Amino acid sequence: MILFLVSFLAGALTIVSPCILPVVPFVFSRAGQPLFRSVLPMLLGMVASFAGVATLSAVGGGWAVEANGAGRAVAIALMAVFGWTLLSPRAAAMLSRPLVVAGNRLSGRAGVAGSLLLGVATGLLWMPCAGPILGLVLTGAALHGASLQTTLLLVAYAAGAATSLTLALLAGGRVLAMMKRSLGIGERLRQGLGIAVLAGVGVIALGLDTGLLARLSYAGTSGVEQALIDRFAPAAPSAPAGTSAAPETSATGLVLADARRVYRSSLPVEGVLPSLDGATDWLNSKPLTTEELRGKVVLIDFWTYSCINCIRTLPYLRAWAEKYRDQGLVVVGVHAPEFAFEKRIGNVQKALGDFAITYPVAIDNDFRIWRAFGNSYWPAFYVADATGRIRHHQFGEGGYGQTERVIQDLLAEAAAGLDAGARAGDGGLVSPAGQGAQAPAELGEVRSGETYVGYRQAANFASPERDGIDRPQDYTVGALRLNHWGLSGNWTVEPEQARLNWAGGAIVYRFRARDLHLILGPTRDGRPVRFQVTIDGMAPGPDHGTDTDAEGYGTVSETRLYQLVRQAGAVRERTFEVRFLDAGVDAYAFTFG
Repeated sequence: MILFLVSFLAGALTIVSPCILPVVPFVFSRAGQPLFRSVLPMLLGMVASFAGVATLSAVGGGWAVEANGAGRAVAIALMAVFGWTLLSPRAAAMLSRPLVVAGNRLSGRAGVAGSLLLGVATGLLWMPCAGPILGLVLTGAALHGASLQTTLLLVAYAAGAATSLTLALLAGGRVLAMMKRSLGIGERLRQGLGIAVLAGVGVIALGLDTGLLARLSYAGTSGVEQALIDRFAPAAPSAPAGTSAAPETSATGLVLADARRVYRSSLPVEGVLPSLDGATDWLNSKPLTTEELRGKVVLIDFWTYSCINCIRTLPYLRAWAEKYRDQGLVVVGVHAPEFAFEKRIGNVQKALGDFAITYPVAIDNDFRIWRAFGNSYWPAFYVADATGRIRHHQFGEGGYGQTERVIQDLLAEAAAGLDAGARAGDGGLVSPAGQGAQAPAELGEVRSGETYVGYRQAANFASPERDGIDRPQDYTVGALRLNHWGLSGNWTVEPEQARLNWAGGAIVYRFRARDLHLILGPTRDGRPVRFQVTIDGMAPGPDHGTDTDAEGYGTVSETRLYQLVRQAGAVRERTFEVRFLDAGVDAYAFTFG
């Protein structure tokens, strides 16, 4: 009974929390109406819908979160109609008949049924700030599954909030009634409530109830809730030296012994972790499902093996996978190919070995996982918590420190907050030293951007010959402006790449960056192709890349990204040329760093 009382008191405290503000106008719209036919049915609907949705969201997986999102959308629409009918009955009459009927029922003309419906909508929209007590309830539900007692604790929490709202409504209702009688402004008050309801709908629709107001709320009530926990939670037993004791739990699944140190991340919820069932194959692992990953913090990395931006993130991904594996982190690479050659499983397997990637990789050749996430970028990180909710994303390179702190934060949350501060700071942040193409870019010096050789996305092509698409053509190249390029020799330019038909052909590019990379492939039957690089007409010397020697010589033996230039001194504008000593090479795209 003590736990139910604590939950009830914590719910009652929400009346002084800014998170309650968006739904207060919905409740005060019942001011002046009968308590038992209007006010109490509305609050009963609110309690029931909140407790049901909170239970399902904690234990029901992705389908429950999506269903809750759909329910919130419907509730927002109904509340908007309700606010409109309060603000302007004439405007409401202009709506189609079904919406008018819904609005009239919500505004009280249908008695108990309308009030109950309004309460259900309010419960769907109410997102209380997750203080320590609600955090305990939801963490227990997520870790130990649904139970009648867990649901009753959520009912007690919502009932506490409803009780405080009822008291506020009874007091405020008298004030409103006096204003109507003494000032004769009943219609103005009705319109004011309509404006307040629409404002609340706007705050919820924009997500401010779970963002700004949540941050304002936490400091205001968490201290009182923590005092309740300190008063009623049993002391934690000491663990034997050299061991870590599991947290003590009650029959309800609530974490009790370490309640004083419970930790709930303040990171926003960005959505639910989509299914990984769209993978056409898996490497380094059996197929993984989102259900199997529950209880783990999951980092999803969208990448493709010839993408330089993706390659430069790999040292961090490997370091995180190694450092946090035993704490509950699972890194999953989702390989979504940009070029046709990246769809070949053998090429991806070879790349995993070259990059020393040992974590699971889903092959997303059909882009089904990509579309499920609504992703648009290589690379892209999505970090999900132990209950399968996405809490952070990072598009493109960078943000490594922030991403690692998110990982630490969610691991602490997943561990029910045991020694959260120590866990979050344990070992600091990784600082891997990437080598070759994996080294960080000198972004401040880069003045050249990704350039495709195939005609589908080619830009700044400077060779005067323009009629050689999909057939052999002799090309020439002269002096170039910055970021322009051209071909010399006999080439066949195709949608994704250009193929050299006769030995001795070259590609020339005027660039400015520390590093120059070119995605190249050997002949169609797999024979290697030799090449030589020059910079400003001379051997590169100390400016050679990892895939050439000081004289500029190298060999294309597999289809991948080749680092051909790394300027050792001051970065400046240079003219790059790669001349192929054998025919049959495929050239796909330039990238820089």
